[in-house]
Amino acid sequence: MCPATELQDMLVSVTAGDVMQRPVITAAPDESIGTVAARLADNDVGSIVVVSENRPVGIVTESTILDCYRSDRDLETTVEDVMATPVHTIDHDATIEAVARRMRDAEISTLPVCGADGELTGIITTTDLSNYLPRMEFRGVPAHDRSTHQRSGRPDTAYERDDWRFESYGENDAVIDVGDVVTFEKVLSADDVAAFAEASGDTNRLHLDVAYAERSRFGRPIAHGTLVAGLISAALARLPGLIIYLSQETTYVGPVDVDRTARAECEVVESLGADRYRLQTAVFTDEEKVIEGEETVLADEIPAAA
Repeated sequence: MCPATELQDMLVSVTAGDVMQRPVITAAPDESIGTVAARLADNDVGSIVVVSENRPVGIVTESTILDCYRSDRDLETTVEDVMATPVHTIDHDATIEAVARRMRDAEISTLPVCGADGELTGIITTTDLSNYLPRMEFRGVPAHDRSTHQRSGRPDTAYERDDWRFESYGENDAVIDVGDVVTFEKVLSADDVAAFAEASGDTNRLHLDVAYAERSRFGRPIAHGTLVAGLISAALARLPGLIIYLSQETTYVGPVDVDRTARAECEVVESLGADRYRLQTAVFTDEEKVIEGEETVLADEIPAAA
């Protein structure tokens, strides 16, 4: 059995060449949209690399083809006219951490791999990476960068972030009254979705794999429903006291796209006595309601140490 340090070194040495798929389904720039669409379907892939002299010059995805059909574009048009450029690529010897960073920074789910001469050697998708990255840590790239955190001025939250928005409306900020409203708003980023998948074990490809999600009824990746509902918990945490969930009833009305801003709104509608309260809750993207429900919470005393 390898010592821990040796095992760690072995994991770090995994390269793009080790995990890439090959051969790569490709097309020439002068091929027609119709021909490439048929090739996508025949090979059951979500994208095709357009190459010239075996060097990537563009990418055509299922979404590109669907847009062509929707706009009644002439299917004899060459893919050179519709392919996505410039092409993001990665070196064959790059570590898979570098691959993940490149895909994250470019916001892409498919990355062609090239040799030292620039010629195409393979392709990597987010699904390929998922077989490796959950077992590894990004060195120097913590899942949550604490430099963006601030110590909370509240006794009931450990920290706040500049990109979170919290508001409350009530007559007395020190106690909970019927009619009080609290809101919490943040962007549900791709990093949030990936972190929730890892923490919860819900690695449904609908949330993590763009090509897979594009074939779903939604046509794109969406955030986990439970992650979206978690904004309600975040809002309730900012009510006065140490808030403890007693029950919740949640109805999912619509999906939330990844990288969209979502806002939870919670209104205290009834005092049940003994520091227990019933609230009407909802989550919105823009002004569209995506979750509605009802929660019952206990507002316990904040520990004296806080």
